[in-house]
Amino acid sequence: MRCNNVLGLIFAGTLDEKMPDLTSSRTMASVPIGGKYRIIDFVLSNMSNSGINNVGVVATKNYLSLADHLGSGSAYDLSKRRSQLTLLTPYNGSSFSSYPETIYNMHGYIENSREEYVLLSPGNIISNFDCTDLFGFHTKKNADITVIYNKMVVPSGYDRPMTISVDDNGRVNRLFLNPQKTDTVENVVFGAILLKKDLLMQEINQALAVNQKDIKNIIQAAVGKYNVYGFEDKGYTAAITSNQDYFNFNMDLIKKEVRDALFNPQRPIYTKVRDDAPSRYGLTSSVKNSIIAQGCVINGEVENCVISKGVYIGEGAKVSNSIIMQDTKIGCNTNLNYVIIDKDVKIQDGRSLMGYDSYPVYSKKICSLMEVKSNENFILRI
Repeated sequence: MRCNNVLGLIFAGTLDEKMPDLTSSRTMASVPIGGKYRIIDFVLSNMSNSGINNVGVVATKNYLSLADHLGSGSAYDLSKRRSQLTLLTPYNGSSFSSYPETIYNMHGYIENSREEYVLLSPGNIISNFDCTDLFGFHTKKNADITVIYNKMVVPSGYDRPMTISVDDNGRVNRLFLNPQKTDTVENVVFGAILLKKDLLMQEINQALAVNQKDIKNIIQAAVGKYNVYGFEDKGYTAAITSNQDYFNFNMDLIKKEVRDALFNPQRPIYTKVRDDAPSRYGLTSSVKNSIIAQGCVINGEVENCVISKGVYIGEGAKVSNSIIMQDTKIGCNTNLNYVIIDKDVKIQDGRSLMGYDSYPVYSKKICSLMEVKSNENFILRI
């Protein structure tokens, strides 16, 4: 069942505050990931592959990088006559100060859309999900609201996570806010919700009338009022809530089983195309267990790394367990281990930068210098 009667809404700034380094000049959804993608590519591709032809991307601030990446939506097959991708930005920051207020201030866009349903999705989730299965489940159960959940341990970066209990028929009988975090597998809801747009606007208007601005409380109250069902996403899912989550996911992506779960030829993940030449490997290069994007020049040793487009690694350099974003230049005889390096950084010859698997070092370009941040101690020899 195609989802061409569903409006997609993606909230690009989900949990920006949890990753202040990586989101200082971009939204969470536009953070580079996996060497050639942005986080938003996954949820946006899921919608496009499922027949959702009208998608709005909500961005509060720092959205120039996002706008440049999304363009007209042609990379996602969303720029045709009856399909469109719209970047929704506020007239002023206060209009998007909370989730319900954000939806309310977009009421014209939502109410004037031709679709009957709306799928709300956070911008920090990575999965390859078939929305047609969700829509089929929703209509079969005659549900008013359907939430997507994953059976997993609650990610540590969520301050107020949502978990649910469901009966054998999939109906939600209880929704828990901020349960005690344990190592127990729970039915975790990240915030993806399917419902009719009329019901959405009705609930938002009623909530704001009593100054209720917490979307999680609104969802919790709906469990007792409506037919609320839970749909389990049984595929691989990663929630990016911290620099550590970001680092761990990129390292997981090196594993073949994770790549196979995320990159399904039947449901491809789209992204903005950048025309680079194939990567070149010098006589002194050595690459092991790494993802190397196009346009790179590798003359040093690379192991357990994710290397983005246009990266240069000089002779004698040793780069291990690291994420290097696009167009970064790493000089000769450098030693990098457990680091996250943002785009356009230049590491001078002979430098050493080392973090730990549980505390990766973060580096970004500031003028001609290099800023380094981590959660704990690191070694920096300049």
